[in-house]
Amino acid sequence: EKANKLVYDSEASPPVREVATSAEEQRQFVLSSEELLTLARWAVQIEKHYSARVGHDVPMDIEWAKDGLTGELFIVQARPETVHSQAAAEQGATFDVYEITGQRDKLVTGKSVGEKVGQGAVRVIKSTSELHHFRPGEVLVAPMTDPDWEPVLKQAAAVVTDRGGRTCHAAIVSRELGIPCVVGASNATSVLKTQQDVTVSCVEGDEGFVYRGLLQVSHKTIKASELPKPKVPLMLNVGNPSLAFRLAQLPCAGVGLARLEFIVSGLIGAHPMALVHPERLDGPTRDQLQALTASYATPTEYFVDRLATGVAQIAAAFYPRPVIVRMSDFKTNEYAGLLGGSVFEPHESNPMIGFRGASRYYNDRYREGFALECAAMRRVREEMGLSNVKLMIPFCRTLGEGRKVVEELEKNGLRRGEKDLELYVMCEIPNNVILAEQFCELFDGFSIGSNDLTQLTLGIDRDSDLLAHLFDERDPGVKEMIRMVIERAHKHGRKVGLCGQAPSDHPEFGEFLVQCGIDSISITHDALPELSRRLAV
Repeated sequence: EKANKLVYDSEASPPVREVATSAEEQRQFVLSSEELLTLARWAVQIEKHYSARVGHDVPMDIEWAKDGLTGELFIVQARPETVHSQAAAEQGATFDVYEITGQRDKLVTGKSVGEKVGQGAVRVIKSTSELHHFRPGEVLVAPMTDPDWEPVLKQAAAVVTDRGGRTCHAAIVSRELGIPCVVGASNATSVLKTQQDVTVSCVEGDEGFVYRGLLQVSHKTIKASELPKPKVPLMLNVGNPSLAFRLAQLPCAGVGLARLEFIVSGLIGAHPMALVHPERLDGPTRDQLQALTASYATPTEYFVDRLATGVAQIAAAFYPRPVIVRMSDFKTNEYAGLLGGSVFEPHESNPMIGFRGASRYYNDRYREGFALECAAMRRVREEMGLSNVKLMIPFCRTLGEGRKVVEELEKNGLRRGEKDLELYVMCEIPNNVILAEQFCELFDGFSIGSNDLTQLTLGIDRDSDLLAHLFDERDPGVKEMIRMVIERAHKHGRKVGLCGQAPSDHPEFGEFLVQCGIDSISITHDALPELSRRLAV
């Protein structure tokens, strides 16, 4: 929000003062794209310089500033980073996995600092005069902190502040101490009450959350060096771009499933067609959309830029390993929940097998929205140079539909085979299995979605509580479907992976896939240690 800024004031001591930013300034980006690239180039040069002097890679801690009068960029500090890099060198690559179970009642949201979960009783402290009330192991909740608070910070289970960003005092100290911290929560000191038990989560991406109560939390540390090499490549299912750089440290073969839905709902928040046709929205919704996209030249550029940014963050983290991006697969009821979505979505009695996936891309109801998705993918692959991105089409019911989607992609500048573009199709409908050899002519490979394939093989709505006891990917009929598609695809030199939930929930299912000759398995990151051991060479 950039609510405040520092300006020069020759009469002040030091000669700066803090003033409020205007609404117009808050809507603008602080740096231009070219300035960002300049800083990035400088950082690379600095790291190369120091690394060359000592003969090995040296991670650098670099600070910069932009002069408010001249607009010039300056490097004001550059020194070797020691705390995290030394720990990594001593321990090797490690990854902490936290799992929070139980019903979550979210009380406060802010920016997450650190990658841990903390729990305890709240202690709201609004000034240094109240610091003596703090007890070790409590969750410190404050408007802001400064160096006078450090003795207390060292004893806190977690820290939550109303104000501040990821470079504020509370964030810096908490990061050094390894304490989970949520900053910029705005209303923490008014919502949270002293002696109230809470769970503070900083393991869910950029956003940090404070939940009511002491939730059950499990924790395990994965040491990459201890994981054996599996018989087939293990890839990861990744939806949240803000977790990508952490997940990319794990010993995996890439990303077998990057879902666009998480990026659209988390980073964009608006229906693509509402951004194409804001004139169809009512006044209040149009105002919301305008506020959301105010920093961009057009509403559609907002969508393309933010979608490209989210995908690129995943692709860059895993580069040069492959990242298979599944084009949007929202159901109509899910799309309707996005800003402006209810205007463009039909009502369906069973959206799970309705207007979803490939059927939308060439339909006039969504064709312009799909064009925006394609524009974002072109930007990632061609402008950003992340050619490790491969595309995947979900819920493609028929060969005719497959051909229409391929044509639609080509209209939008994404031609299979050009610039090394590979195009995959989800195998989640019995027709994909029955006509697998014909689908091989249209696509470079298959990725089995075990949830939908089970749903449509067994005739079970996977959202049905009444039939949940019958829903099982290990059913002989489902396994035969999987065996058939692998055999038929291999006959035509096409690869087959699986990105469904089954091997994450049932490690023994991975052994079955290996027996069938699967080319890769994509799983959730927490399932990686167990499946690696199960499938060890």
